[in-house]
Formats: sequence, C-alpha cells, structure tokens
Amino acid sequence: MKTNYERVNEKASGYKVAMCKFLRDLIRIPGESCGEEGVIYRIKEEMESLGFDKVEVDPQGNVLGYVGNGDTLIAIDAHIDTVGVGNISNWDFDPYEGFEDDECIGGRGASDQLGGIVSAVYGGKIMKDLGLLDGVTVLVTGTVLEEDCDGLCWQYIINEDKIRPEFVVITEPTNGNIYRGHRGRMEIRVDVKGISCHGSAPERGENAIYKMAEILKEVEALNDKLHFDAFLGKGTLAVSEIFFTSPSRCAVADSCAISIDRRLTDGETYLSAQEEIRALDSVKKHGAVVTMYRYDKPAFTGLVYETDCYFPTWVIPANAEPTTAIVEAFKGVKGFAPKVDKWTFSTNGVSIMGREGIPCIGYGPGKEEEAHAPNEKTWKQDLVDCAAVYAALPQSYLAQKK
Repeated sequence: MKTNYERVNEKASGYKVAMCKFLRDLIRIPGESCGEEGVIYRIKEEMESLGFDKVEVDPQGNVLGYVGNGDTLIAIDAHIDTVGVGNISNWDFDPYEGFEDDECIGGRGASDQLGGIVSAVYGGKIMKDLGLLDGVTVLVTGTVLEEDCDGLCWQYIINEDKIRPEFVVITEPTNGNIYRGHRGRMEIRVDVKGISCHGSAPERGENAIYKMAEILKEVEALNDKLHFDAFLGKGTLAVSEIFFTSPSRCAVADSCAISIDRRLTDGETYLSAQEEIRALDSVKKHGAVVTMYRYDKPAFTGLVYETDCYFPTWVIPANAEPTTAIVEAFKGVKGFAPKVDKWTFSTNGVSIMGREGIPCIGYGPGKEEEAHAPNEKTWKQDLVDCAAVYAALPQSYLAQKK
C-alpha cells in the first residue's frame, strides 16, 4: 500500500503538464503592481475549474481560494504582481511570451512569483484528490501590490477581510530550501532646505545640494556601523534616489532630498533607524528633516489602503511547529532533509508575522537570484516538488500539534 508521500508525489507529477500550462498562461498576462486584474481572474478561473470549495476576489483585488472545512485554518500565499521588464535588450526572449524547454519555463514572474501560485493552487487540488483535508481548511491566496508595498495585501486580509490563519506558507523562491525569516526594511526620506539666488553669485544663497553632499558622506559611512545579527546578518542602507528644486539651471538649489532603502536586521526598529540618521553631525548642522514614506497608491480595484513604508523584520524559531511540520513534509516528499535558511529579500511575511505575529514559513519554486532579473526562469521539477510538499503539509502540521 502506498504512503501518503508516495501518493502526493504521484499526483503532483501527474499534474506537471497542467501546472506548466497554467504558469505560461500567467506569464503571458502583464501584471505589475496596481495592474494585476487579468492575472487575478485567470487564477480564479483555475481554482474554480479544479473544484476549490469557495473562490472570491476581495475589495483590494486579492483572490482567495478555499479547500476543506476543518477548524484549523492554514494559508498558502503567493503575491502575483511582478516588476517590469526593464531594458528589453537585456532579454534573450520575449518576457511575456516566455519560453519552455524540458527543464525550465522562462518569463517575467516565472520565479518571482507566479510559480508559487501555480504550485499552491495544485497543492490544494492534490489535497482534495487524496482526502488530506481532515481537520483543516486551506486558504490559497493570490495577493496584489507586494512589489510596490510588501505585506499591504495581508494587512487588508487580516484587518478588513477578518481572516487570521494559524500560520502561512510564503511561496517566494527559496532555492530548494526552507526559509524561516528575513530582514525587514523601511523607506526613509531626508530633506534639507537652501536659499536660491542667481548662479552668477552663489555666495548670496545657501546651496541645498552642497548641504546634502555633506549628509551623503555621513550616511554612506553609517552603513558600516549598523547592527549585526547572527542569523539574519547586518543591517544595511543605500541611498536610492535624489531630488532637488531650483528656480532654473542658472540658480542655486533651494531644496534637496534623498531616499534611503534601509534593511533592518533583528534588534533594529523603524524608530532606531531614523534616530541614527538624525544623530549625524551634518543632519543636525543643516537642520535636515528625517521622515518615513507612506504608500497610498490605488489597487486595480480603485481601493486605497494607506500604510507607512515600514516592513518589519521577522524570524520563526527552528523548532516552531510550522517549521518542523514543513521539514517533515519535505523529507517525506523528497527523501532527504532540507537546508533551513533565510531570504535575502523581503516578503509578505513583514505584515503576517512582522506586524501581526502570525507564524510564517517559506518554501517556493525558483531561485532568489532570478527575481527582478532579465531572462527570469523557474524549474518544472520545483513546481512539482512544491505542490507535493504543500499537499502533505496540513496533516504533517496536525501531527506536530498532537
């Protein structure tokens, strides 16, 4: 008699062709942040065709598909928006038509993060096929706006849809590993004022760009002094944008501002990160103002759900039930123990666990280094393996809880 792990592997392999077709369909639909409508409704169509028990699109535009009706609610999340294609000359193929060979599927979003929703949807299908839903309800979420504002979708799902799972699987690419956390981030702005005057007599004014030049050197040096955590590594910062105002090209600049991408390791907060910049000698000298950005763009539905551009750090313990449950499911499906590690980049976990304290664990098809890169691709076997692990996970989790 076959074990459950043998059965889920067999089922997942049987759905390989269907999963590849579904992924290629999604890649063909451009779906950058705030423009995901076509992708969302293609996912809804797939969930309904596979017999999900309930499928709906919420007012923000997230697609929510349910299988099972048990008391324990587990969610499997995939953000389905993508970044743009960048310089098209860097691509060897059409990023939206994509390509397919025996091993890989290419196209914008193949790893980040359309492959994740494909495996999650088919994982739900396998659970239904094999009767692996006793005691659980599994919610598969295709979420919007992540590339623009990590976790905003889950702020909405938790606070407005009133959905609160016991834990959430994040299906971002994990290079075949299990990931249990990552650094947080925030978006900081520094503004300094000047006084304009005619460029022929610059001594009559105060050049805001020169003031900012002093600040920039101290900000650059600050990066080397930030906190280090043994698991997540060091906090970092990078100046990502610079702006100015001036009456003309023949005048002294009367304002200058920079944006800072600040990565927060464990032990750092949005308050401490801002205070470190406010404490710089040049910032105090020039009366610079340090603030945090806010996100206020409308979703494709037109809904605006504002939030601070702060995305908290999170880490789940190595011995937490979701961690041990997915490790056991992985071992059962793959036949060996996974490496347990962390992401370099940020995910929706910043809201799910970082803000709300709902445990997250990561396992998804593809590789981190494919994200946002030209010639993005994912691996067909990853789709199969992830679907099988997702299908095996709910019962593994219930066993860990006993």
